Parts: sequence; C-alpha cells; structure tokens
Amino acid sequence: MVALLPYEDARGPPGALRTASASPARRSAPLSAHSDRGSAAAGGRRGERCLAAAGGIGYGTGTMASADLGVRTARGEWKPTERIELPAPFQWPLKPLEILKWIFAFPGYLWPMNALWFGTAALTWFLLTPPLESMATFRPGWMAWILVRNAALLFVWFGLWHTRLYVQRAQGTRYKYSNRWLSTASRAFTFNHQTRDNVFWSVVSGGGIWSIYEIVTLWAYANGYLPFMELRSNPVYFVALALLIPLIRDVHFYWVHRLLHWKPLYKAAHYLHHRNVNVGPWSGLSMHPIEHLLYFSGVLLHWIVLSHPLHAIFHLQHAALSPAPGHTGYEKAELANESLALKHGSYFHYLHHRYFECNYAGDNGMVFDRMFGSFHDGTEEAHTRMRARTHARMRNRRK
Repeated sequence: MVALLPYEDARGPPGALRTASASPARRSAPLSAHSDRGSAAAGGRRGERCLAAAGGIGYGTGTMASADLGVRTARGEWKPTERIELPAPFQWPLKPLEILKWIFAFPGYLWPMNALWFGTAALTWFLLTPPLESMATFRPGWMAWILVRNAALLFVWFGLWHTRLYVQRAQGTRYKYSNRWLSTASRAFTFNHQTRDNVFWSVVSGGGIWSIYEIVTLWAYANGYLPFMELRSNPVYFVALALLIPLIRDVHFYWVHRLLHWKPLYKAAHYLHHRNVNVGPWSGLSMHPIEHLLYFSGVLLHWIVLSHPLHAIFHLQHAALSPAPGHTGYEKAELANESLALKHGSYFHYLHHRYFECNYAGDNGMVFDRMFGSFHDGTEEAHTRMRARTHARMRNRRK
C-alpha cells in the first residue's frame, strides 16, 4: 500500500539551531505538493511529495520511503536509506577489496571530485599562475591577478551548483535533505537574505584570505624560503603527497572545527557559519574572517614539508572548492534525468548543521567522531538521542 502525503512544516530543533528561523514569519515557507517551481522539470512534482512504501525505514514520526528517493518524514526531512558507515580504510577488520573499491570506485576517493580538483589545480598552476620568478617581490599586478582568478573560480564553481539546484530548481526537491528553500527574508543574515549573505562572506572574506595565503606561499617559494621539490626529482613522493592532501585536510578540518566549537571562538566567529541550518552551495564557505584564517591554515604544512607549489595550490583549492558540493543540501545531483544521479552531498555533515553537537569531521575523517563520541550515523536511534540531548540542553539553559 502506498500513501501520498504533502509536506508539513519542517521545524528545526530548539536552541542554537533555530537561529536562522527565529520566528515563523521570517522562516522560509515549507514546500507543499503544489509549490515547487521545479515541478515542470522531469517529474519534479514527485520531489514535492512523500512516497511511502509499506515497511519503509526512517526516523521521527510519519516516515515514508521510496526505493529511488530514500526516506522523507511528514515534516519534510529526507535521509538516505543507508546507515552512515566509516570509510573502508577505518573499518575493522580491514577488507582489502573494500578499500580498493573505496579508492577507485566512481564516485570514490579519487573520482570524480578529488581528480577534478587536482586537475583544476594543475591547470591553474600551468596556465593561470604567473612565472614563479616574477613573484619574488610583492607587486600589485600579480597579487591582484591571484585575487581575481580565485574569485572567478568561486563564482563559476559555486554558481554552477547554486544555479542548477536553487535558481533553475532542475530536480525539485528530489534528494533534498530539507523541504525548505533558502531564506530570502530573515534578519538572521547579512542583507536579510541567505544567498546574498553567503556569497558576500564566501567571496570577500573567503576568497580574500585564501588569496592572501596563496600569495604569501608563492612569494616564499619564489624566494627559496620553503622546501621545494620538482616532479622529476622524486615522482613517487610527488604523487603520494598529492594523493594524501585530501586526507590531510580532513585531519586538519576536524581539529580546527572542534576548536571553533570552543565557546569563545564559536561566539566570536563560528556562529556565522551555523546560521545556515538549511544549507545551500554558498553556505559551505560562508564563514567569519577568523574562521577563514584557521580554515585555510592547513596550507602551512607546505611551509615545512618538502613539496611543490602545485601541492600548495591544490591544498588551498581543495579547501576553497570542496564545501560547495558538500553543502548543496542535496544527496545527489541528477545529471540527465532522475535515473542518472551522482552522489555528491554529505548527509553526515548536514546532520552537524542540523544538530550542532555531532559529526565535526569531513566524510573521510569521521573516524575521529567515532573515537571521541560525536558520531551520528543517521539512524532512528541516533536521531532520538540527539533530540533528547538538545532538549535537555535547552532545559538546563532555562534553569
């Protein structure tokens, strides 16, 4: 038996997570079975409804499941049907075939995202970066070029995701974690508009601080102040370091993120990122300048470890560009039609924005959350525990 229900209001959890939705009048309207502008596109209307199959799994009340759309509750919250598991290299006992699949599968560790970002970094180094010797002194010309080039990368990459999913709404709400669109009238955001707020902080603060780190790093390489290696001198080490940079970034991200949840730093800086409970592509890099200084500081590794400027550019671009697909608010992007969809989203990190006190790591660093007791695997039991914890925290605050 199949039940067909419209969405109900997707209220957020109490407390800090309601910041962007402080009042119902300012909250983005939930979608109904007839409200999605994308319903005219390839079956978009199905993305606005909850298809419930008997025996479907889920969390909360009124859960509904569909083989192709996962699980969506009557409150409009969607989740994948699969339980979140640690990446294969961090599971015990080790399973060599699973590890190889994790590395080489599509999508997987190498393909498509990390390969795309390394390819972008390589093109940037060879085609869009001034000769190293010309950067030995700080001159406005090449420094301005780095700044403009990086801003262009942000507008192109983040803009593609935002245009496809939130302007065209090409796939409606299929695979969308929340049934709400981004806020266009909320005093919680700069300019009272979530997207404008996110673009401002991403480009002005994020793009600016990313560029400063890159400018200083390239200047230091040009002057011989940093350990420098050529590909031809040690190709194995060169490739190995490039392959490890995404994992190194996950380690750095986890510990910086935990630091940012230290109360003084959270109130000073990280609160700005967490205004985005219902996230969109531009939310990923929308941070306070203090947070950007910490977030991009991973490139300092290349100040002490033998590496090539391409490694540093890859490290910085990975940090700058990877938040977009991870914060789209969607699990999958439909490439041609709904039968061909690429998994790119991070339900694991979405749960951090949803509950605040869990899943501090990136997808490849979630072993740290497991080790330190902040791992949320997306199951009904985990949701129940987090809701109880959130309500208990709010009760304690009222005492």
